[in-house]
Amino acid sequence: MANALSQDIALTPAAAARVAAIAAKQGKAAILRLSVEGGGCSGFQYKFELADAPADDDTIAQTDGVTLLVDSISLDLVRGASVDYVESLGGAAFRVSNPVAASGCGCGTSFSV
Repeated sequence: MANALSQDIALTPAAAARVAAIAAKQGKAAILRLSVEGGGCSGFQYKFELADAPADDDTIAQTDGVTLLVDSISLDLVRGASVDYVESLGGAAFRVSNPVAASGCGCGTSFSV
């Protein structure tokens, strides 16, 4: 798959602003990688990390100059999702609104299909 801007995944402005702030503090590019791994209390869990550059099989979304990357295997589990950054009394975290997920855990970090 060519690296092209995608409608399959989205990054909200709030999440983009938080990624930009974290990247600036660490002296890195504002590129967030979302991947899905086995585990968590519901079967799959989301993993976030800063990336240096896209890989050949990444799907790319951009918001306000910030890039979100998702590898081809993870994309099947998050297609149509949106990544947001939410601050609440319970804390602040990146949240994935995932239409593919059949259920999720209370903390929002894992899901099942």
